[in-house]
Amino acid sequence: MTMASSSMHQLSFAKHPLLPRNFRLQPCPQFSFAHFPSFSVRASSALAAEPDLGTQKDQTLETEIFSCPICYEPLIRRGPSGLNLEAVYRSGFKCNKCNKSYYRKDNFLDLTVTAGSREYIEVKPARTELFRSPIVSFLYERGWRQNFNSRGFPGQDEEFKMAQEYFKPAQGGLLVDVSCGSGLFSRKFARSGTYSGVIALDYSENMLRQCYDFIKQDDAVLKANLALVRADVSRLPFSSGLVDAVHAGAALHCWPSPSNAIAEITRVLRSGGVFVGTTFLRYTSNTPWIIRPFRQRNARNISFLTAEEIEDLCTACGLTNYTSKIQQSFIMFSARKP
Repeated sequence: MTMASSSMHQLSFAKHPLLPRNFRLQPCPQFSFAHFPSFSVRASSALAAEPDLGTQKDQTLETEIFSCPICYEPLIRRGPSGLNLEAVYRSGFKCNKCNKSYYRKDNFLDLTVTAGSREYIEVKPARTELFRSPIVSFLYERGWRQNFNSRGFPGQDEEFKMAQEYFKPAQGGLLVDVSCGSGLFSRKFARSGTYSGVIALDYSENMLRQCYDFIKQDDAVLKANLALVRADVSRLPFSSGLVDAVHAGAALHCWPSPSNAIAEITRVLRSGGVFVGTTFLRYTSNTPWIIRPFRQRNARNISFLTAEEIEDLCTACGLTNYTSKIQQSFIMFSARKP
C-alpha cells in the first residue's frame, strides 16, 4: 500500500469499510483456467494430515508454504499443488493446531487473523484504510503512483531495475511483495522469471481485486507462479526463515507500526535473505531548516522517517548490510538477514 502525503485530503473515502457479515464462497464464472507450471519450495516440512481431510483424484494433501497467521504453524492444503492463481483458487487450507480453515475470497487467499469472522470488524489507521477504498485502488496505477516522480521517485521501470540489483542474492527463491497495492511490482517480478514464486500480499481487498484485473490482461503473468494473498504485514502468514526476498514498494510510511512490520519481515526471511523497500523521507540533509518543523508535524499522522531512522530500525530488528540510495524525498534501502 502506498500514498503521497499531498493526496490524502483530495479523495473522500469510507473510514470504516465493512466486510460482508455472512460471506459465502461462490465460484467465479469469469475465471479462466490455463495451464500453470508447478511450484517447489527449497525448504519444507512434513506434517501428518488428519484422516477426515482425505484426498480426491485431482487433489493432493500437503504441507503448505503458507502458515497460520495466529500460531505460524504450516497450513495443510486440500486441493491442487502449486503457487499460482488456479491452484490457490481451487484449494482450501487448514491449521491443525488452531483447527481453523482458510479459503479464497474472490481471487485471493485471505490469511488475516480475522479471516472468517462475522461480527468483528477491524479498522486500521486512516493512512491504511485509505487504500482499502475502491476509488484509490482504481486510481493507483492511473495517475496516483505517477505523481511520486515529483518527489524524486525515478519511475517504476528504474525502481524495478534497482530492486533487481539488490535481489541478486535471492534469485531462484521465493519473493514476497508486501503491501503490493495493485501489483505494479508483483507483476514485474513474476514476469521476469527470476524467482521460483512471487506472492503479491496486501491488506486491502480492493487493491488485490485491482491486481487480479491487471494480471488477467497479461498471459505471461497469469501463467506465472504468482499468488494473491490478503495478510497483515505485521502478521505475515509464513514460517520463520522460509522467504528468500521481501519487497515493500512505497509502503513503510503507510504501516501502522513500521517496527512491528520490519521485525516480522526479519522473522520470515531465511539467513541471507534480502529486504528491499522504498518510501518517502521526512526530510534529508538538503532540506532547509525552516521547513523541517512542518515535516515533523506531518509525520505524526504518517510514518515518514529520516534515512537515519530507517537504518536504525533495520539494525534494531536484526538486519545487517544496510545500504540505501536517496534522491530528493525518495529512498530505496536494502538490508539482509545474517
